[in-house]
Amino acid sequence: MLNFNQRIIAPSLLAADWSKLADECEHAIDSGADWLHLDVMDGHFVNNISFGPNFVKHVHQIVPNAFLDTHLMIERPDKYIHQFIKSGSSNITIHVEPDYEIEETISEIKKSGITAGIAINPETSIETVRPYLDYVDILLIMTVTPGFGGQEFMIDETMPKVKEAKEILDVEDVIASIILVEDLRIQKN
Repeated sequence: MLNFNQRIIAPSLLAADWSKLADECEHAIDSGADWLHLDVMDGHFVNNISFGPNFVKHVHQIVPNAFLDTHLMIERPDKYIHQFIKSGSSNITIHVEPDYEIEETISEIKKSGITAGIAINPETSIETVRPYLDYVDILLIMTVTPGFGGQEFMIDETMPKVKEAKEILDVEDVIASIILVEDLRIQKN
């Protein structure tokens, strides 16, 4: 079980310079990153394509002791989870919005010995993930529309959802914890 009583720093490798991936991974870890976050996009569920299991495997080979937080923003995660598990993912988070067997997919992830998460997009109701909170370790509430970086934090759409999720987690006996994803742009003055 993961300990979410501490703040987790998980930089996304989507923003890394892939021509210097080993240096970028080591720099992130040396700078205090707890996890490395891998945003996997298929061009179907989201309107962008990133990388697949071979990239995750390469990162695992570079930093074999790093916690690899793999976020599958793909149409059929059930068809690919075993490839990402074999590639070295430490956690796999799947989305609730696509049409597939969500509970069975979570079960397959957990049976492999790694942790599982469920994610919702900003426009998706928190009620859609409620049936799965007993089975996942992470509830990922997207604070931007998945697929592209550089977006503004969708505070009006997501903060009420975070509050509602917190109330659910406080009242019901579920194992999930809340994680937020936000895409902040840091500008120099």
